[in-house]
Amino acid sequence: MTDTPPQITLEDHGLKGRYVIRPDGEGEEAELTYSRASDTLIIVDHTGVPDAFRGRGYGRFLAERVVADAREKGFKIVPLCPFFKAQADRHPDWADVISG
Repeated sequence: MTDTPPQITLEDHGLKGRYVIRPDGEGEEAELTYSRASDTLIIVDHTGVPDAFRGRGYGRFLAERVVADAREKGFKIVPLCPFFKAQADRHPDWADVISG
């Protein structure tokens, strides 16, 4: 696992969006998807990391990025995705942006 965050792209489509990692030359992508419940609340509903990327910490990097964005932009996160919920449970310091 690496501690250097990969490039993460935010694709925001209004009511839905996703954070994506596309490693150069690898053809696959890791993603964390969300739905917007309001201007101040998103629901993280899925984190997907292909088997080829396992062990690189991509799921953790995606989770950390959405938490950082929540703090910067002033929204809360409902952790519906089991992976993200487990990460939130392991990080009590995220409590300021976790809802529910």
